[in-house]
Amino acid sequence: MKRRNLFVFFDSAYQGFASGSLDKDAWAIRYFVSEGFELFVAQSFSKNFGLYNERVGNLTIVAQDGENLTRILSQMEKIVRTTWSNPPSQGARIVSKTLNCPELFAEWKGNVKTMADRVLLMRDQLKGKLQALNTPGTWEHITQQIGMFSFTGLNPKQVEFMIKERHVYLMASGRINMCGLTSSNIDYVAQSIHDAVTKVQ
Repeated sequence: MKRRNLFVFFDSAYQGFASGSLDKDAWAIRYFVSEGFELFVAQSFSKNFGLYNERVGNLTIVAQDGENLTRILSQMEKIVRTTWSNPPSQGARIVSKTLNCPELFAEWKGNVKTMADRVLLMRDQLKGKLQALNTPGTWEHITQQIGMFSFTGLNPKQVEFMIKERHVYLMASGRINMCGLTSSNIDYVAQSIHDAVTKVQ
């Protein structure tokens, strides 16, 4: 990236949800900063704070000198004024209070880890159940992917079968929300995927 003089823009939508560790999930960003890159980081708190309707986040700018930073800030202020000017502050206040209070921050970190561990467990169990059913194909990608969503590898016709015949809802691309899996429905979902793969081409 240095050789090609590319500008880096990170999208940090799931910090903490990928691995269960805020630090581990921030590794790539911190590495690029340590290598001297100027960069933008867009960070959302919609998922890791459960603030879906509040649209809370931030844009972090790493610049090499103060003059550039001042110019960037000036442009950002113009964009903010013309785009949304005065967004609701409730969600931002919740995030700020949580991140700046040691007790609340520790509790939130624990909650994020609990959710991440549950998603990782569901990934592992879904892969195991598909393998136990001898579902054609390889299912390693389910545990190799990270975050709340997974690409199943199902084609549009198989997805249509899942939705219309089994009432398991996912995107036409085969992308499924792993948070929707529970110990009470994972057998049904695995069997539905198996049937989609074996009955629909």
